[in-house]
Amino acid sequence: MTTTLSKSPRLEVVDALRGFAIMAIMLLHNLEHFDFYYSPEYLPGWMKVLDIRIWDTLFFLFSGKTYAIFALLFGLTFYIMFSNQAKKGKDFRGRFLWRSFLLFLFGLINSMFYQGDILLFYAVLGVSMVVVCKLSNKVVLIVAIILLLQPLEWIKLIQIINNPSFIATNPLSWTYFGKMEGYITGSSFFDLVKGNLLNGKTAVILWTYENGRILQTPAIFMLGMILGRNNLFASSETSKKFWKKVLVFAVSIFAVLFAVKMIIPNLIPREAVAGELVIIITSLANFAFMFVWISAFVLVFQKKIAYRVLTKLEVFGKMSLSNYVMQSIVGSFIYYGFGLGLYKYTGATMSLFIGITLFLLQLFFCRWWMKSHTHGPLEGIWHKLTWI
Repeated sequence: MTTTLSKSPRLEVVDALRGFAIMAIMLLHNLEHFDFYYSPEYLPGWMKVLDIRIWDTLFFLFSGKTYAIFALLFGLTFYIMFSNQAKKGKDFRGRFLWRSFLLFLFGLINSMFYQGDILLFYAVLGVSMVVVCKLSNKVVLIVAIILLLQPLEWIKLIQIINNPSFIATNPLSWTYFGKMEGYITGSSFFDLVKGNLLNGKTAVILWTYENGRILQTPAIFMLGMILGRNNLFASSETSKKFWKKVLVFAVSIFAVLFAVKMIIPNLIPREAVAGELVIIITSLANFAFMFVWISAFVLVFQKKIAYRVLTKLEVFGKMSLSNYVMQSIVGSFIYYGFGLGLYKYTGATMSLFIGITLFLLQLFFCRWWMKSHTHGPLEGIWHKLTWI
């Protein structure tokens, strides 16, 4: 490990970036009605067109990218805690496994309201950090690259190519997602919890595997740890030069991958082969776009005018766990049948306004809470139980 980061003082840009990621995730979740895709028929034509534009724009900007930012910062946080304990002569790995179990419990609670929860996956896939945390940067980077290249998807692609009779079918996850309506639109909260934890989690686990995130997520964790080891989120000339290079490289790579993704269906007539290639390229394109967001954010954050605006997200990022769970509870009540059932009336435009309103209310709550507390509500519980 080359350079160490200190937990205190906190890196403002990291908390602000985490706040930005949680904000973007919240907006997407509202557009999706928290995993229940439904478009009201009664809306006027002009609003339906606007809904499509808003949906396409926000999903292009954030889908698959902001979750990855959150994952990268998860790996960075692991490194900070691991490093701080190492300086005290303590091994953090056992404590991290306990901390991951606690996160699993938070994820279980969150999944009762929102089946698309990512905390469970972070808790399970985060165990990979225990395996690689004492390896050199070079070895960790090699492991991360291998995982990012989606070896399982390439194996599936080769099998499809070698089997001319193979015909593409709908992903298995669709079968389970198709059963959602029964408990999400219903008025029973008990049925919702049961459906989310059983059918819903099965659907999400399958979807996560089908879209390559089972391997991509640990790889991003590892890259976050490497960035932490090299102190690249601290404000310095070295850091600035690094992120400028990353921005240019990431924009270039994304542009190429996005163009390739668009022409694959026309170049490859066999649907099964084209579909598998699109999964691989989409995963890599989202990864590249993630670094476009991160590098641009870090560079802009150092500008005085932008700093005054972006630093307001810092408090939101400090309470990311509380905000993430809170948005699931409130969002499910707003859109699902056991609550207000607004999925029946809101398209993307209205859902976006609801999402922005919820974000502003949460931001106000965060600023009020942090005036008298050092941690958010759930962060405080997690912190105390971690070090019990």
